[in-house]
Amino acid sequence: MQKKIVLKFIQLILLPIAFLYELVLRLRNHIYNTKIVAPTQFDIPTICIGNLAFGGTGKTPHVEYLIDLLQKKYKIAVMSRGYGRKTQGYLFAGEESSALLIGDEPFQIFLGNPNVAVGVCENRVLGIPNLLFDAPETELVLLDDAFQHRQLQCGLNILLTDFERPYYKDFLFPSGYLREYRAAAKRADIIIVTKCKPDLTLNEAHKIKADIKPKDHQSVFFSSLNYSDPLPIFGSTHNYNKKTALLAFASIANPTPFYDHLKGNFGSIKHKTYADHHLLAEREIQDLTERFELIEDQDKIIITTAKDRSKLLSVPLPESFKQLPIFSMDIKPQLLFGEEEKFREMICFQIEQMKAKN
Repeated sequence: MQKKIVLKFIQLILLPIAFLYELVLRLRNHIYNTKIVAPTQFDIPTICIGNLAFGGTGKTPHVEYLIDLLQKKYKIAVMSRGYGRKTQGYLFAGEESSALLIGDEPFQIFLGNPNVAVGVCENRVLGIPNLLFDAPETELVLLDDAFQHRQLQCGLNILLTDFERPYYKDFLFPSGYLREYRAAAKRADIIIVTKCKPDLTLNEAHKIKADIKPKDHQSVFFSSLNYSDPLPIFGSTHNYNKKTALLAFASIANPTPFYDHLKGNFGSIKHKTYADHHLLAEREIQDLTERFELIEDQDKIIITTAKDRSKLLSVPLPESFKQLPIFSMDIKPQLLFGEEEKFREMICFQIEQMKAKN
């Protein structure tokens, strides 16, 4: 209770700064909404997957979900900013790519989707023509985290919001975790409430939808996360079971659902959390090795996320570390209430409308 009071007090103190920040954002959006500065629109169908908050809503898993849903019908390319990479400008993912060169999330998409072209560029308006030059067969471009990139006018905007911290209950930075004010959600065509509990009831969903207050042009969906079985990163043949002891580590925006899933499905768990997009240093690799050796159970493994796997595969690692039983888990969203086909048909209809218009 005392912690909540302190947080409320801090929010109140920071509200004036948040208010000034909102004024700047509203002026910027007004410039684009009134076409004082006209956004760029490409002839090729484009879908933006974004959010209003600073990370943690599941953008990359939902990009991959759209790939799975649409790749049999369309040749897909993905355009991302490439956050956290050590390079600048436009880059096209290829055999020499790594998380350091193109960013951990684009590299994760590249590794898991060999039939999808992946490009990164801070400026999507400059990046898309380069991406289409490198992948001329592209029929659809998915833009990862471009909801605030107002220079680009996407054909369809999908907005994600976390079930545990929906944007309508949050506050603008620095008073809260929003990077854009709540009313900006009206730009979205589809809103997906992510990371819902799998047994979410229709009554609970209707209440959330009522709180969202969708506009006439907006559709609301709900998704939960499905975790894969642990997959060996470096070829370990260690057999695990529900009694296996875990050393888990993650450098993602919100690792709590990951840890909660592990606690519900395995034996004793110790975990180590790093900042989002963090790249492990040599001393941190050594620290994880020592933590693993201190676990007394003989039946034990190290486990991490798919995003962290992409980083482990991008840097030189000590052979002694690679010899440890290190596994990762993939995440796949699932739309609740049997609405996947409705969602797919809606997306395909919008893509065909974009193609007809262009």
